[in-house]
Amino acid sequence: MLDVPFWLWAAFAVTVVVSLTVDLLAHRDTHVIGFKEAAAWSAVWVGLALVFGAIVFLVLGTTPGVDYTTAWLLEKSLSVDNLFVFALIFAYFKVPRAYQHRVLFFGVIGALVFRGLFLAAGVALVNRFTAVLFAFAAVLFYSTYKILKEEEGSFDPGSSIAVRLLRKVVPVRDEYAGMKFFVKEAGKRVATPLLAVVAAIEAADLIFALDSVPAVLAVSDDAFIVYSSNAFAILGLRALYFLLAGLLDRFHHLSKGIALILFFIGVKLILQASHKLFSSSIPEIPSPISLAVIVTILAASVLLSIRRPSSATTQKTRDSGDDD
Repeated sequence: MLDVPFWLWAAFAVTVVVSLTVDLLAHRDTHVIGFKEAAAWSAVWVGLALVFGAIVFLVLGTTPGVDYTTAWLLEKSLSVDNLFVFALIFAYFKVPRAYQHRVLFFGVIGALVFRGLFLAAGVALVNRFTAVLFAFAAVLFYSTYKILKEEEGSFDPGSSIAVRLLRKVVPVRDEYAGMKFFVKEAGKRVATPLLAVVAAIEAADLIFALDSVPAVLAVSDDAFIVYSSNAFAILGLRALYFLLAGLLDRFHHLSKGIALILFFIGVKLILQASHKLFSSSIPEIPSPISLAVIVTILAASVLLSIRRPSSATTQKTRDSGDDD
């Protein structure tokens, strides 16, 4: 475990709280977030993550710095899968675009809390039972299989456990009421669909944590590295969604790239566990190589998607051309 000074933990916590506060104040007015605004905010979040990474390099050293960067990029790439599900949830509940940022804001707060709990449990397990890495690898291999078999589209936002529990606890009306989560009807407090959307977003993130947590623990088993990298990746998730919202279907090879990354990380976990449990002669995959592999796969997936668009994307382009 790294000897992380208290002030660095404090600086991280303050940065996250201030960032969330600034983001909330900047988007307190209801409006549709366009491409330029999303691009500007994405640049802010990426810049903030990289600046913090530079501090990690300077304070903790090269290896922790590379681990942080690798974990952040890994989580960032896995987050793209979240975006497809977010789009599905918003479409299912017919969420007006002007309300989507508010939903994702609370979704991010929930993700920071739950991801922190899962990562803390994961770090404790790995440090106590090295063999659990084999189980984590199995989870990643299964996720790879699901992605390649294209079984992820079976997610039904309306029937998720979180949404069903919400409907049992409080009545949910059919109409939105601006950005309110609750309104009064006939003297009774009822929830708006916006609260159900937040519940669906949180449920989706819990599912994605099953991939994310084992994957990031393959990079580092230090609590500070894994949580700070995850937090900065999650902070930029909203802006990334609005930046890519209209382009998700164009990156049709990205899911296969993510599957390859998960498979690679699974192999890394097996080698890591075998090195510790069986023989020190079994090689481990260093973080710089992991970082290079992740960057290469992501770049190749994006380039391949651009050079070989799907038939659906091609047809959509033709249709838009015909409309013009």
